[in-house]
This record gives sequence, structure tokens and C-alpha cells, in this order.
Amino acid sequence: MDRWRDRDIWRRGLVLAALAVLLGLLMLLHTQLPNRVGNLGSLTETFLPWLGLGIPVLFVLAIVRRSATALIALLLPVVTWVNLFGGLLSDKTGKGGNFTVATHNVNAENPDPAATARAVAASGADVVALEELTNASRYEKALAGTYKHHSVQGTVGIWSKYPLELVQPVDIRLGWVRALRATVRTPQGPVAVYVAHMPSVRVKFNAGFTAGQRDRSAEALGQAIAQEPEKRVILLGDLNGTMNDRSLAPITSQLRSAQGAAGDGFGFSWPASFPMARIDQIMVRGMDPVSAWTLPATKSDHLPVAARVRI
Repeated sequence: MDRWRDRDIWRRGLVLAALAVLLGLLMLLHTQLPNRVGNLGSLTETFLPWLGLGIPVLFVLAIVRRSATALIALLLPVVTWVNLFGGLLSDKTGKGGNFTVATHNVNAENPDPAATARAVAASGADVVALEELTNASRYEKALAGTYKHHSVQGTVGIWSKYPLELVQPVDIRLGWVRALRATVRTPQGPVAVYVAHMPSVRVKFNAGFTAGQRDRSAEALGQAIAQEPEKRVILLGDLNGTMNDRSLAPITSQLRSAQGAAGDGFGFSWPASFPMARIDQIMVRGMDPVSAWTLPATKSDHLPVAARVRI
């Protein structure tokens, strides 16, 4: 304890203090990071919660170094992280609701489509959305007993216990179909359901975070949702991006995340072997999310996600 009382505790660890301030500023000002060079801003925002891992590392180093300056500087990243993500640490799951939905990127190379389909159906969802379908017939066969109504458009599909109307592909500027829109006739009234699979993104050493095609598709999907005449809207799908990613703002600015509003924790869905980001989304408008959760792993590289809402 005597060593903590000498004046050197304020002189030691200045580099650690600087790193703590930089970490805090990176989280606090992440929206100011430019996307012009390698989509640096979007890349940072995709894994933004994980920057918090730097806090315990710096804390331990500050203790070892016996630096009061570094410990005080750590308050900036701690307060910033808690402000950004502290609300996600609590369980906001509620009771009730009358409409359950689930979505799953099943993986084009899935070795057991039937088991994957049954696992998603076991959630009790009234509507199931599947993405990356290359052998839709195997999923159709596995789900036929539970869902009387379905439609597959390109590589995305919707299965429903309630009648479907006005099913049509949505142009997200890809040249092939990876999104659809349908009206689900629920007992509580019509709900517009969008199913989408945004283009993939890559992290390349010489190009950074390559997400240009995804960003253009997000803008197109956002425009379609903005023009949707139904008051109740649900978006289900693999958006290849998180709610923090500014490039998805054309979509996320119009809809509410079921996980953020009524989930327990972060709800990371990808990769299934060690989930690090929630890129599989359920978002709503004109309805109240009651609960949201991830489902057990299937043979896909994504986890299925589900939510229950109150219409």
C-alpha cells in the first residue's frame, strides 16, 4: 500500500493512460471514423462491443504498473462502453405476445437440410424465413406438415401458418433474387414481412472491409420498406451487418431491433462455432417486441434467431 502513496503513481503508466483514452475515444467517436478508406468505420462498428475487452487488459496492466493515472483514464472507456452496451446486458424478455417469427441462414452447403428445417420449426414460429436456399425442395418437404403456406423467391423463402398474399421479389440491385416481400394474414390483421439476404462482406488486407455491394443493396431495401403501405412490418434475414453499422442506416433507421428491445444479452448469431456478431436480424415496425432469442446451432455456420411480438 505504501507504494501506492508515493508521488510516482501519477508519473507511472502514462502510455497506458494514453491507450485508455484512445480506446475510450474510439468507442465514443466511432461514428466519426471515415468509411472512405476500406470502410474502416463499418468494420469497427461491426465488432464494436468487443473493443471492451481492452478494458480489463489495461486495468490489469495499470494495477501491475501501480499507475493511478492509468486507472483514472480507464474511466473514459468504461463509462462509454456501459453507455453503449450496458442496456444489452440485462434480460428484457417479457411475457405474452401473439406472433412468433424465426429466421435462419441455412448455409448453401448444409449437409442436413431436413434436420435444420425441423430445428427452426421447433421454435414454434408462426412464420419462418430461410436464406441461402440452394435446394429448396428439401426444406419444403420438411416444413410441409407445419406450414401450409410458403413461397420461395430465388434463394430466400417464407413459410407461414397463416395465408400469404402479394408475395413478390424485392429488387436489391443484385441482378438475382435474394429478397422478397409478402403479406401475412394473421388473426390480428395483415403484416408485411420482408425476407432478405444482403450481399456478403469480406475483410481483405489490401482492400479493407469490402461492403460496397451490401451497402447498395441496403439502400434499395430501405427504399422498399419506406414505401411499404402496411402499418405493421417485420424484416427477417441475414443482413451481413450489425445494428451499429452505419451503412445499414437506410434499414435500421426505420425499424426496431427485437433483440435490442426485448432480448437477453447481445444475441450474437455468427459464426455459429464462436458467435462474435449479430448479423441475423429481426426488426419490426408498428408492433411491440416481447422477447427475442437465439436458437440452438444447426448444420449452418449461422445460428437461427427468433422473436415474439405483440400485434
